Amino acid sequence: MSDMQGIFFWGFLLVFGVAMYLVVPRSRDEGGFFRGQDEFGRPANEWALMLSIFISWIFAKSVTNAANLGAAYGVVGGLAYAAYWLSIPLAGVVIYRLRTKEGATGLVSFLIAKYGRAAALAFSAAILVRLFNEVWSNTAVVGGYYGASGTAEFIGSALLFTAAVLFYSLKGGLRSSIFSDVIQAIVFILFVGVVLALVLPAHGPAALLSQGNFSLNTGVDLLLVALLQVFSYPFHDPVLTDRGFITEEKAMLRAFIVAGVLGFIAIFAFSLVGVHAKLEGIKITSNVPADVARGLGFAGFFAMIVVMVTSAGSTLDSTFTSLSKLVARELPTLAGRLPSPKAMTVGSLTMVVFALLGNLPMIAGTDILKATTISGTMVIGLAPVFLFSRFVNYSPLSFHLSFWSGMALGVLQVMNWIPESWAIGSGKYASLLGTNFYGLLICTAGFFLPLLLPQNRLAASGHGA
Repeated sequence: MSDMQGIFFWGFLLVFGVAMYLVVPRSRDEGGFFRGQDEFGRPANEWALMLSIFISWIFAKSVTNAANLGAAYGVVGGLAYAAYWLSIPLAGVVIYRLRTKEGATGLVSFLIAKYGRAAALAFSAAILVRLFNEVWSNTAVVGGYYGASGTAEFIGSALLFTAAVLFYSLKGGLRSSIFSDVIQAIVFILFVGVVLALVLPAHGPAALLSQGNFSLNTGVDLLLVALLQVFSYPFHDPVLTDRGFITEEKAMLRAFIVAGVLGFIAIFAFSLVGVHAKLEGIKITSNVPADVARGLGFAGFFAMIVVMVTSAGSTLDSTFTSLSKLVARELPTLAGRLPSPKAMTVGSLTMVVFALLGNLPMIAGTDILKATTISGTMVIGLAPVFLFSRFVNYSPLSFHLSFWSGMALGVLQVMNWIPESWAIGSGKYASLLGTNFYGLLICTAGFFLPLLLPQNRLAASGHGA
């Protein structure tokens, strides 16, 4: 990269931050800051919500992982990763039921009422860790386009990007996040189109789509893992679930369904960048999009940076707003207190603190592709908690038997202590697939086990609708 090109790319980060700050609206009350309402108290419209959900779940590391899996397994890898986006319609359907049938106004308050404060505390701790990881894992992706991990260019660009996003997030909270998401979604779609137009014609659709074999040891095991985790994965992501409670129920459901379909298409399409790299014989690293971008010239490299900055920015501002709401409004509720009259100030300070602390793993050089979030296996116990909640009354034991079984299995899986006999197939993800399949059965059994107790069986007899 020449000096002039370097100045241009660094200038882009500054322009991005300033432009977003100038265009996003300011929130003057908690309705705007925490619930995304406009100055008249109206919720975000359906299309804005849909685009916000769509782009907020297109993490910078997601498009990177999609391309990496495309390079490793062809279209099977792309389908496997895109399958996670089916989480969005499923979450929409479940949240719709929680709101219309069980009167839920948020997941934390729902958990308190259904499973007790200890359950809500465990859940909040899990999502707090996830949100912490979302900070550094997205800033690290942006930094990777400016320098190698650990270099001054890498750290400096990641911190500059963090400051730019924090700058406009403080202005309006969730309202500014949704507004900026609409802009970023449109820019993302345009520049993904540019990248694909530069990359895909080299081989053509037929050659690209013919890459990959549908067998357990060539990526289908990961596809099955994704399809199993879809039932639990979305519920530990407040970036997604917070948006399920801010608009009318049917409008929310439509927005979630459309956003999920668009996300699936976008992720699969971007995975073809990895398939292209495979066909070109490009050396496969942990960041295939960057490797491909460096061979596309100035325009192609810039287009890829825009894709990553918009996807990372939309996720990071949503992460800041979710952290703000969790600390300022939901943790006081969990403690049995009313939120502070200065909740917006508390929320703003929370954003600043996590902007600083959340980047420490990035500065330390942690690998974004190995430990970016809580393991999807660890949260499989959330599936019965939300999917089958209507079958139980107040049942803390159901939550804990399900949730902690999943956590324990996730730890065992990370430590490589899962028995080899659990493996399904012989591929790279055979053990992961077995752990999730048998684990989901164990968590579900744990959830329903308390119903065998006489007093719970009697209380549950009227449930099932």
